Amino acid sequence: MEFFLQLLVNGVCVGLLYGISAMGFVMIFKSSSVLNFAHGELLALGAFFFLTLVTWAKLPVFVAFALTLIGCFMLGFLIERFFLRPLIGEKLIFVIMLTVGLAAMFKGLILLIWGGNLYTYPDFLPQTMGLQFGAIYISPVYSATLIISVIFLVLFGLFFKKSAQGIYMRSVADNQKAALSLGVHVRRVFALSWAIAAMVASMSGIVLGIINGVNVHDLSSIGLKVFPVVILGGLDSIGGAIIGGIIIGLLETFTAGYLSTSLRDVVPYIVLVFILMVKPYGLFGLVEIERV
Repeated sequence: MEFFLQLLVNGVCVGLLYGISAMGFVMIFKSSSVLNFAHGELLALGAFFFLTLVTWAKLPVFVAFALTLIGCFMLGFLIERFFLRPLIGEKLIFVIMLTVGLAAMFKGLILLIWGGNLYTYPDFLPQTMGLQFGAIYISPVYSATLIISVIFLVLFGLFFKKSAQGIYMRSVADNQKAALSLGVHVRRVFALSWAIAAMVASMSGIVLGIINGVNVHDLSSIGLKVFPVVILGGLDSIGGAIIGGIIIGLLETFTAGYLSTSLRDVVPYIVLVFILMVKPYGLFGLVEIERV
């Protein structure tokens, strides 16, 4: 029973991380109907930026973390302004293929600067962050993951419900033409969506780098897990992304614990195929009915 509970806690922590990363993906899709295939590379860029600031620049951890989030936030703005905005009005497939090209470009840039080796962060998490509940032990890295995930969820919830920009983003996601007719600056909303998506991807990359080490190939492949998560939760559901992430995290953890670690990375894609066959719009996605 203790082993089951230990896996349960670890799975929820990792799943929350997947869910928050997927939330940025869903925001881009809801606002612009674009599937961002560069999500994994944005995740890796955040991890390597943080690695550079902590190890090379010798900055304090909190300063490096804040600078990484700010830098990736600005990177998202630049991607939308210089790569995505010129394609407004073009066929959607052109924009999607552009994100594929961006993924290859970012990955090549990472390999050029940092190479393909595995790096590790300095051990900066205090052991006092570890939590003990009877036989259940939550390591410092999973405690940090849980704390960061909850903080980000609360901040995003307040942002979407209370701030003007958050309300604008929700209106564009619900009905882009109606929002435009009411005076909402849709292009600004697109840019903000990309900026937030890049920021949450970088945060996920940092935490995953603490857990598994920093390697461009591994982090890029982890970024692809966002697809099973959002398909399971629903492509247009931010709440569904969080729940989908937790489900995928639990499935991975229990598979590794009870079956085989080699099957852990296969399970999300088995879920992806099953959901597409049984419930294509996901658990919380809106079913669209078109009249011919």
